[in-house]
Amino acid sequence: MADEDMRISVVIPAFNEEAAIGDTVRDVRSVLPEAELIVVDDGSDDSTAAKAEEAGAKVARHPYNKGNGAAVRTGLLAATGDIVVMMDGDGQHDAADIPKFLELFPEYDMVVGTRNRESQAGWYRYLGNWLYNSLASYMTSFKIEDLTSGFRAFKRERILPFIHLFPNGFSYPTTSTLAMLKAGANLKYIPIRAFERVGKSKVRLLYDGSRFFLIILKLVTLFSPMRIFLPASMLFFVTGLVWATSTLLHGAFTNMAALLLIMGALVFLLGLIAEMLASLYTQGRR
Repeated sequence: MADEDMRISVVIPAFNEEAAIGDTVRDVRSVLPEAELIVVDDGSDDSTAAKAEEAGAKVARHPYNKGNGAAVRTGLLAATGDIVVMMDGDGQHDAADIPKFLELFPEYDMVVGTRNRESQAGWYRYLGNWLYNSLASYMTSFKIEDLTSGFRAFKRERILPFIHLFPNGFSYPTTSTLAMLKAGANLKYIPIRAFERVGKSKVRLLYDGSRFFLIILKLVTLFSPMRIFLPASMLFFVTGLVWATSTLLHGAFTNMAALLLIMGALVFLLGLIAEMLASLYTQGRR
């Protein structure tokens, strides 16, 4: 368990989760009776807020639906604990797993629950998560086991400098993972079992999937740009060399070969500038 003098906050973003939020809050309260428990009602038009309050949670309300990331930001700013546990309000996460997260503090800065194959809804969701995990692992040089898991805990002081990066919608898990890794935080994955959610999922496969991909590219460009610029530069440069070699065999050096070689050099130089800017950006956030 975390040091006894470390305060614990549990933040649960919720939108139209009246069917599950009461049981979720009671489960958390049974495991952590002394913890600060905050439910962020993200503009629900049902009784989510009332059921959360009845179960014993403090409720922060949005006047209208802003999105999961916006709800997470509100919860983090409202929390007062040294360690903040994030979990969904739809019944997927087991509050009994929370002590497994807390026992890894203060050695680690963030602990993330890794879902097994059976816990992910459908082969398409599993395949999509595998692709995102592989891409993010390459971009960060760290084996990412579950990029989109919303069940996680982190030191509040380490995550606060990055909450302005959280998109209003999905996916704050992607953003928090990549931001913390590139800032040099200590990250640990632990296995969990996620249950079938109560109600209908709010994740839109194609729309949110494409946004996850763009978020990864945006964050890697911000924190580790050479992971993108260097392969692009090499692609232009190698293509230019091949083109130049083939044309020189016929006694000519074409404008296309020159353009490709110049593009390779320019993209590489832009990557160096972006890398220096990224270092300046993260210097004060480690």
